This record gives sequence, structure tokens and C-alpha cells, in this order.
Amino acid sequence: VQLVESGGGMVQPGGSLTLSCAASGGFTFSSATMSWARQAPGKKFEWVSTFWDDGSAFYSSAVKGRFTFSKDNAENMMYLQMTNLQPEDTAVYYCAVGPGIYSGGDYDPGTRGQGTQVTVSS
Repeated sequence: VQLVESGGGMVQPGGSLTLSCAASGGFTFSSATMSWARQAPGKKFEWVSTFWDDGSAFYSSAVKGRFTFSKDNAENMMYLQMTNLQPEDTAVYYCAVGPGIYSGGDYDPGTRGQGTQVTVSS
């Protein structure tokens, strides 16, 4: 499995970014549950969103209403459209296969890419 994120960068508060993730190898992307997670400096992984194999998408309360998760199964691509970004959204964003797991209260996204940095600052 190979996951490659792109699209990160620096944006001012209130701005928007769209992250992309190219998936390949070892699994059927079109039927896979996929997730986005993030890790802020000095903090643990945080679940952001999951796109289930039934087509439903769920979001953390921190991003609901501002972020949109989409998949292009024909291209093996997934996207995270982020709007109204705030400084607290600053983190490395990862795409991951599966919903991830919680262990001892900590979220582990599992198999993931190398991440892409998002910085929200004025």
C-alpha cells in the first residue's frame, strides 16, 4: 500500500486548502474505507474524517461543517477540502487506509502516507 499526500501549505485564517491523496498497491481503493488524520506539533494523532465503504462520511466535531472528504475511485484519489481554516487546524495531515483504531484513548490511523503540512497563520 502506498499513500502520497499533497496540497498542504501556509494559509491565512479563514482561508481554504484542498489536500489530495494518491493511493496505490495492495488493496481495492473503490471499496476501501479511508480516513484523514492530523498531528499537531507536540500532540498525538487526531482523527479528522472517515469515508466508509458504503459512501457515508463522518467528521470530527472540530472540522464538521468546514471540511469535506471526497473520493475519486476512477483515479484512486481522495481529497480533503478545507475551508475557514483556523490556527488550531495547523498540523501534518495524513491519509490512511481504514478508520483507524483507538487504543488506551489514543487514536492510531494505521497505514498512512508521509503527511503534508498545513500551517494556518496570519
